[in-house]
Amino acid sequence: MPTTPATTANSSSNGTAEEIMLELVDESGNTIGTAEKLSAHQAPGKLHRAFSVFLFDSTGKLLLQRRALGKYHSPGVWSNTCCGHPYPGESPFAAAARRTHEELGVSPSLLAEAGTVRYNHPDPDSGLVEQEYNHLFVGLVQAPVQADPEEVYETAFVSPQELTALHERATFSAWFMTVLDAARPAVRELTGPAAGW
Repeated sequence: MPTTPATTANSSSNGTAEEIMLELVDESGNTIGTAEKLSAHQAPGKLHRAFSVFLFDSTGKLLLQRRALGKYHSPGVWSNTCCGHPYPGESPFAAAARRTHEELGVSPSLLAEAGTVRYNHPDPDSGLVEQEYNHLFVGLVQAPVQADPEEVYETAFVSPQELTALHERATFSAWFMTVLDAARPAVRELTGPAAGW
């Protein structure tokens, strides 16, 4: 993986992981400080910056990922293409592109901003809380997915109808429908009316 200022600042020379820091924000999305990742998610949660990516193939199907079973937060559940947190000082756009490549082995095409959404979603299984000011992005995926198994258990491309069917029989992340609904106008603009989003 190419080394960027963000990855350099958050890894040590011997390869061991250091604390991952997140940006704390106010209700308008202005940075007000930082907090360690796990502490920001412990109840009642600290409002922090996040991003969510929705990538589509050439037929307008959405790329979903099922989170790896070893994740400390929401393991084994289905969610949007990629989500995460910018490092302090990293732009949400750069973080979204970086994490999509790290998790799925693809670089998004035509990645575009799709607004923001603020939410508070407790996870009943872990007791952790998603208090997030989330930057939304939509784009295309035009290369084969090569998911990192430490991050992603499996992937699937789904139409709106297939998503509905999967949602009825599988568990999704607590935030999934909130971020998808907030991104729908940009999704429709990207995929066109025939895709049905």
